[in-house]
Amino acid sequence: MVDAGSHPQVEPVPISGLPERGHVLCHGFIESVTYVPATQVAAFTAMVADHDLPARATRERATPSAATPAPALPAAPTGTGRNRLSMAQRGRLRVIWLGRRRVPGIDAGTEVRLEGMLTVRDGLPTMFNPRYEILSRQENQ
Repeated sequence: MVDAGSHPQVEPVPISGLPERGHVLCHGFIESVTYVPATQVAAFTAMVADHDLPARATRERATPSAATPAPALPAAPTGTGRNRLSMAQRGRLRVIWLGRRRVPGIDAGTEVRLEGMLTVRDGLPTMFNPRYEILSRQENQ
């Protein structure tokens, strides 16, 4: 049996630096969440990105008195291989909690640390039922 405390602490990698497959510890911000209808199998999905720029840009555009324009996101180059991830896909991670309709604390704008097995599904890096730690939450406006 392996002692859980014997593993060395590894620094989380950014979402854009994830490998295509394997066990990873990563850090990012919840970009969006998806709720499924009651008629479908329970699965709670969240998209995670390296930064919370989309949430900030949305708030700044919604505020008419914002003095600084929202930062422009770089254009995503197109990928050449069918199984390779494009740069736009590398900057995002899909996280799916199977059997759950909701995960408390997981909302858009929340900063999280995730640990689990990474795979590619439908061209996106995907993690199923990861361990997660909520690092911070956005204040309600």
